[in-house]
Amino acid sequence: MARLIVISNRVSAPSKDGGAQGGLAVALTAALREADGIWFGWSGETSASRELRFTTFDGVTSGVVDLSEQDVEEYYDGYANRTLWPLFHYFLSLAEFERDFQGGYERVNRFFADVIDPHLRDDDLIWVHDYHLIPLGWLLRQHGRTNRIGFFLHIPWPPTNLLVALPDHQRLVDSLFAYDVVGFQTQESLDSFRHYVETQMAGSFDADGHVTVGGRTMCAIACPIGVDAEPFMAAAASEEARTVRERVIYGGAGRQLIVGVDRLDYSKGLEERFAGYERFLQSYADRRALVYLLQIAPPSRTSVQSYRDIRASLDAMSGRINGEYADVDWTPIRYVNQGYPRAMLAGIYRAARIGLVTPLRDGMNLVAKEYVAAQNPEDPGVLILSRFAGAAQQLTDAILINPYSADEIADAIDEALRMPRAERKRRWERLIDNVVREDVQWWRRRFTEALAGTDTLVDA
Repeated sequence: MARLIVISNRVSAPSKDGGAQGGLAVALTAALREADGIWFGWSGETSASRELRFTTFDGVTSGVVDLSEQDVEEYYDGYANRTLWPLFHYFLSLAEFERDFQGGYERVNRFFADVIDPHLRDDDLIWVHDYHLIPLGWLLRQHGRTNRIGFFLHIPWPPTNLLVALPDHQRLVDSLFAYDVVGFQTQESLDSFRHYVETQMAGSFDADGHVTVGGRTMCAIACPIGVDAEPFMAAAASEEARTVRERVIYGGAGRQLIVGVDRLDYSKGLEERFAGYERFLQSYADRRALVYLLQIAPPSRTSVQSYRDIRASLDAMSGRINGEYADVDWTPIRYVNQGYPRAMLAGIYRAARIGLVTPLRDGMNLVAKEYVAAQNPEDPGVLILSRFAGAAQQLTDAILINPYSADEIADAIDEALRMPRAERKRRWERLIDNVVREDVQWWRRRFTEALAGTDTLVDA
């Protein structure tokens, strides 16, 4: 059996410190255990060291390396998160195009290829993850690697008329043809990639998803990631989750909870969400004191100015809305800038009558799927979901809304609060069927079987 090699910007393998793993990490570590594999990536630390450090814990080996401060500034904060991230999420006005950023991105990708290559075997299956490392497969080929190499993009692929704004865009896309399989979250992203290849590179697609440009051919698939559904359902029914749920219900004094859980990021539509909730308070004054919004938004990428701006804006909005609408025994928004462990989140989700998931653009959005998985089958809540989240293409029984419209958000909240239990159950049963059937293990098997060439799930 070939080893599986996973390469990503950061490593989330199990460790002695007992840090919580998300569903993606759980799926990948299970595959790494089965295949005696290694997970390579950045340690998250800065230093002048250029040595890989290997550790093995709970059957999974990881290899991490430090980056220099210049590397982090140009590769991670710069090209990855100030150029590619906003552009790929359709925020062209926030994208920064600096040659130093592009140079740092290419330098760090080359560094990863140089330090990882000596530890690879000729029959390894290599799986590269996300926008930080798009050219890594091409750079490994420069080392003479003939392995099967796959790439999965966790964020959206932008339409052609946005991507062409990126300097050297064709060079970046061209590097994808070093991979044997490239996976996208949704058919929409795959279609956007196809349009670019056909119009900008004179490429062609066949009926099986094979893409040819010049003399090079690779397979491009839509492969939506899921959550570890059954373990999350079990977590929602655990004693810890039950205790949290009871605390939340008690703290709400009988009011219905609307919950949002998002990393603090401009792509998540948090300002628009607050505006839509405020419109609900204005438009449905007779119902306003019957609900409250809990927004959990742990900070991220605080060294990037646009992330500091969104935090300042939300601080101001939540303060203004609470100042205008709060009463002596009711606060309309509880805004929390910290994360919570998995079981606690599951309990919060189960306590919530409404899950409010309103990104302006998202590759998938696993919060939507976690919310569905956490619900009580006999009395489930209602998922309100942006039609611009990748998850909307699977979770069609959610209330789908335009997150830019405050009125649509307000009306959806009212519809969800009024929805009879029978309809809530009917919707939830169809949602949970998809969440369980196309879970994170399904996603992992679908991609790795395509990468290995067995292809049993490519057309599923």
